[in-house]
Amino acid sequence: MSATIESAMVMAAGLGKRMRPLTATRPKPLVRIAGKPLIDHSLDRIEAAGIGHVVVNVHYLADALEAHLAAQKRRFTIAISDERGQLLETGGGMVKALPLLTGDPILIVNSDNIWTDGPQDSIRHLARHWDDAGMDALLLVIRQASATGHRGRGDFHMDPAGRLSRRKPGRIAPFVYTGIQLVSRRLLDGAPDGPFSTNILWDRAIAAERLYGLSHMGQWFDVGTPASIAPTEAALSEV
Repeated sequence: MSATIESAMVMAAGLGKRMRPLTATRPKPLVRIAGKPLIDHSLDRIEAAGIGHVVVNVHYLADALEAHLAAQKRRFTIAISDERGQLLETGGGMVKALPLLTGDPILIVNSDNIWTDGPQDSIRHLARHWDDAGMDALLLVIRQASATGHRGRGDFHMDPAGRLSRRKPGRIAPFVYTGIQLVSRRLLDGAPDGPFSTNILWDRAIAAERLYGLSHMGQWFDVGTPASIAPTEAALSEV
């Protein structure tokens, strides 16, 4: 087990509707949290993990985000997957970006994530637990009780081997998806055309018993609305 991660994709094309009015004049990845744009928190973690190439998809107020990325001085290269013509959702965005990404598996990170590492680097932790023979995707998940700012009912159950299954309707699940995952190129084989959700790919992997989770040992913050910013900044100031 273990993997070398050559490239990462940062999902940054969403409309940021829940973050209005802050996103009326800027894309959500450029909303500032704890002194820096949201996307920079993710880029910092990717850089610390030693990944050499990053693809960022853009759609809403794409020019502003591209200008910000062009000014970055990082130890990785940055390529843009342009979705100005059509917003492709999470799954479709991955399919469009795939030719720009190198290596296998690929790290996928939502641009509105903020997390702190536990005893070890979280991305490297994922890489060490990758099993190419048995996995199509490995999701970093966190126990719902530790998901700061999250108000959902959880996303997944996880068995002792790490296999994930969905929360049942009307029930509560103990694990929340953090927006950070390793995916094999296999996961995208036979993917639909056009816009679609990654959930379609995950459900297929669950049916084949090839969707796995790894419990996050650090902090994770759901920064989805303006009201979530101050509590997140307060918690980060104590780290």
